[in-house]
Amino acid sequence: MVKKYDFLVIGSGLAGMSFALKVADKGTVALCCKTGLEEANTFYAQGGIASVTKTTDEFAKHIEDTLIAGDGLCDREVVEMVIKEAPKEIDQLVRWGVDFDKDETGHFDLHKEGGHSDFRILHHKDSTGAEIQQALINRVKNHPNIHVYSQHFAIEILTQHHLGQNVTRHSDNIECYGAYILNMRTRKIHTFLAKTTLMATGGIGTIYQTTTNPMIATGDGIAMVYRAKGAVKHMEFVQFHPTALYHPVERPSFLITEALRGYGAVLKTRDGLPFMQKYDSRGSLAPRDIVARAIDTEMKSRGDDYVCLDVTHKDPEETKRHFPMIYEKCLSLGIDITKDLIPVAPAAHYLCGGITVDLNARTSIRRLYAAGECACTGLHGANRLASNSLLEAIVYADKAACDAKKLVDGLTFEERIPFWNDEGTRLPEEMVLITQSQKEVGQIMSTYVGIVRSNLRLKRALDRLDILYKETERLFIRSVVSKEICELRNIVNTGYLVIKQAQERKESRGLHYTIDYPDKNELA
Repeated sequence: MVKKYDFLVIGSGLAGMSFALKVADKGTVALCCKTGLEEANTFYAQGGIASVTKTTDEFAKHIEDTLIAGDGLCDREVVEMVIKEAPKEIDQLVRWGVDFDKDETGHFDLHKEGGHSDFRILHHKDSTGAEIQQALINRVKNHPNIHVYSQHFAIEILTQHHLGQNVTRHSDNIECYGAYILNMRTRKIHTFLAKTTLMATGGIGTIYQTTTNPMIATGDGIAMVYRAKGAVKHMEFVQFHPTALYHPVERPSFLITEALRGYGAVLKTRDGLPFMQKYDSRGSLAPRDIVARAIDTEMKSRGDDYVCLDVTHKDPEETKRHFPMIYEKCLSLGIDITKDLIPVAPAAHYLCGGITVDLNARTSIRRLYAAGECACTGLHGANRLASNSLLEAIVYADKAACDAKKLVDGLTFEERIPFWNDEGTRLPEEMVLITQSQKEVGQIMSTYVGIVRSNLRLKRALDRLDILYKETERLFIRSVVSKEICELRNIVNTGYLVIKQAQERKESRGLHYTIDYPDKNELA
């Protein structure tokens, strides 16, 4: 079956839904998500969204904080653009119904997080992402031009390759005509033709054993664009959130927001000794890469599986009021955060690299945009500043929407795209082949491509992953397409990109730390 839309959106987080809302007045929109609208990385963002909103703060300070966290790899033009456009996008979120917390004077109740020089984090208690997600869902569902396709999984984007033409990597001539998309309810693969497409598929956390990301974060968009010969960069910069709740039987890991440290929580060893001042003068509020490496060092040197967050010195009622979700979650595990230390350990959290885009969110493939965590804009550089991610998503969704609306009238559908050909395929004999391979990818990445790396570890990871890649491609070619086989293929592709680009960076910078090149190359 062929479906035609002016705009195709793959992904239902803040980037995908805000783009859909902004282009829907111009034409028809297909919004595809592989589960439901609620299941996106945005939903799990606890901390908030960063923006200069008070008179005592300044754009220049937010810009400088972002550049410092990015460790010399941020694109300054991008940083200035995103931060200066932040207030406008915050106003848009409020108009869409997002209820940010206010203080007793009616002004935004702002938090401060690691790496920030001022209080500028807007939030809704400790569930900001969920509040934003629900507000946008309400808008999307009520817009007559937006057609939501839940339980629809994008398999491949459509390019000249599907017309029998050869395309080379990074070619200026590659165009995107839509995507092959699997309806997981019917198991039918539909051809979605689109004049423009936005990739907003989120992150890659599930390539690691321990992650705060939902299980749908399998790097789908990045893998699809890479297979289509599009440009992808900075994949080596994987941010590990320093403070995921230590509860090994649970996947994904429950996130203990950085706002808790901004509120006053202190990192301590299991026996109650503060340790962060040994590593950084900012203590527990140092940027995430520094905190994560410090925790990793403490755990390894002491032989511990976790460290602790101590918030017991704060007013109990205030703590429960500000962090109700964290309080209830910990209490369900027998931990009263107003009295007990919270066990935490780093977990894969956010990708600073991804699909290369310009200032208008255009990828290297024409008619294809990317926004949100799957995109590499240049804002984050080698390390994302806390709460800049939701900000980047909505600003770049806006840039993509403005550009796509200008282009769409001059574009047509590519009618020559053939139907998906599954002749000769069959259902995989054993699902255990797929699930076991997924577990192996997680073990490889967590063991060899984590917070601290080396040439030997990266080579070992690549050698092991190469075997899984060959096995997975053989399985994909002969199998009836399913979400499971596609996700396995994508996490293998994404893991490969993380490893290869980590091998290419002969220095330690930001989130990429290697014992073979412990110093930063100032010429990089």
